[in-house]
Amino acid sequence: MSWERDPLWAKARLFFERAFSESRDDPAFGLWCSLGLELLARAALASVSPTLLAEPDNEHRYLLHALNRGSERTPRKSIAAAQVFGLCRTLFPDFTEEDFKAALALINRRNEELHSGAAAFDEYRPSQWLAGFYRACRSLSTAMGECLVSLFGEEEANVATRILTENQSDVRQRIQSSIAAHRKVFQDKSEQERKDATTKAEELGSQLAMQRHHRVTCPACQCIATVQGTPFGKDHITQGDGCIVVRQPVSPTSFSCSACGLKLQGYAELEAANLGGHYTRTRTCSPEEYYGLINPEDLGQYMEDYLAGLGDEYDNE
Repeated sequence: MSWERDPLWAKARLFFERAFSESRDDPAFGLWCSLGLELLARAALASVSPTLLAEPDNEHRYLLHALNRGSERTPRKSIAAAQVFGLCRTLFPDFTEEDFKAALALINRRNEELHSGAAAFDEYRPSQWLAGFYRACRSLSTAMGECLVSLFGEEEANVATRILTENQSDVRQRIQSSIAAHRKVFQDKSEQERKDATTKAEELGSQLAMQRHHRVTCPACQCIATVQGTPFGKDHITQGDGCIVVRQPVSPTSFSCSACGLKLQGYAELEAANLGGHYTRTRTCSPEEYYGLINPEDLGQYMEDYLAGLGDEYDNE
C-alpha cells in the first residue's frame, strides 16, 4: 500500500480517465468519479505528509508504516474517507465547507452503491452533483499546485471550467423565480388551453428528438421540453446485432419549453433548474456507414458510378 503523493495522484487521474470513458447517464460514471475523488483527496493530504493517512492508534503501528518503519506483521490501515475530507477542509483554505459537503455526498452514494443492493447512482443523477464534484477537484488540485488540466486533460478541464465559471451563486434564485412565474402563467390558463399546449409540446418534443434534441420534463409546467448541448470527449462505441452503437457525451447549453415559454441558457441556469447533468446522444449505424466501407451488394453500382466519374474527368481534359 502506497501513501505517497505521486502514486495517489496518478491513480486518481487513471480513475477519472476511466470515468470519462463512460456515458454520462451510466451509473458507472458517478461511481468512478467518486473513487477518483477520494484518491485525489488522499493525494492532497499526502502532499503535506503521508503520515496524515495513517489510522491513529496508541502504539503508532500504522504511523510507523507511513514512515517506512512499520512491522511486516502489522498491515497498513488508512483513515476513512470522511476523515480524509475533514482534514482537507482543515488544512486547505480552497477546500470550502461547500466542497466538503459535495464530496461527502458523493462518497456516501459510493458507499451505498458498493455496500448495499441499492442502485445509488441511478437515483443520484449528474445534474445533482457534477458542478460540486468539479469544484472539489479544482480545490484539491490547487492545494497541490496542480490544475484541472493536469488532472483531467485539456478537453474535460475546459468543460469543467466553463461549468464552474457559469455557476454563480445568484443564478439559482433567479432561475427558481423564473420557473415559478412561468408555472403561474401556465396554471392560470384554462383547462383546454393547458391540454392543447401539453399535446403540442409532446408532438414537438418527438420531432425535435429526431434532430439531436434531448427530451426532458419542464420544471415549470411538467410538459415535454427539450435540451440542446455541445458534444465533447470521445465516442463510446459498442457493437450490437449487426450494427454499431455510438454514444457521444453532450454538455447541455440551452433549454426550451413550447408549452409555457420557459427558456434557459448556459449550464449554470440549467443546473439551477436541475437540468444540468451531462447526457448521452446515441445513434445506431451499420459497420459500412461507420467505417466508410462498401456493401458488397452495392459494389456493381459503386463501380458504375466510379467509372462514370472517370469518364467525366477525361471528357474535361
